[in-house]
Amino acid sequence: MTPLDVAASLKVVGYGLGAIGPGIGVGLIFSSVIQGTARQPESRGMLMGTAWIGFAVVEALALFGLALAFIF
Repeated sequence: MTPLDVAASLKVVGYGLGAIGPGIGVGLIFSSVIQGTARQPESRGMLMGTAWIGFAVVEALALFGLALAFIF
């Protein structure tokens, strides 16, 4: 096992740990939408629009982490 192999393995582990945050974020976003819709069903459309924007922002962070794993 060369030092290059170890560095590549650490990048994968680092990205895996970095993907935990966006995973939790997406779960929190959609759980809040479900709770809000359960409380006020008529606000579903507005909540879903906001949820998709939040989802895109959180997933962008995960994609940045993936790109940085390949760069460094």
